Amino acid sequence: MKRFWILGGALVVTLGALTLALMLGSASFDFRRYTVHERRMQKVLREQPTADRLTRGLAEEGTALLAVVATRDAVEREASARGGKKAAEIREKGARSAETRVYQAGDMLYFVYFDEGGVMRDFTCVSR
Repeated sequence: MKRFWILGGALVVTLGALTLALMLGSASFDFRRYTVHERRMQKVLREQPTADRLTRGLAEEGTALLAVVATRDAVEREASARGGKKAAEIREKGARSAETRVYQAGDMLYFVYFDEGGVMRDFTCVSR
């Protein structure tokens, strides 16, 4: 009976350690993935591309354009449908911009905000 408790305890400790390792690994991967996309878009923002130039450049890399919205109602719909935890930020930035474009880069969405001249002014990254 004593062996049973020792083996059971060892199994619980091992499973607990494995679970913790997998959770930490997953969290680290998510953080790294998000920061890679965030830095990428910050670099693009410094160049201040036009909407068409950005769309062509992202398309060449395999990033698809999902939506182009220009009204508050349309921004509201996109924020609600795809914004997740960042829906409020998307609504706020979208209300200040003339046009918002939504791109899908793998499992990440880019909400990119353009001014009246079609120049990129801000962005929001949303993990799917």
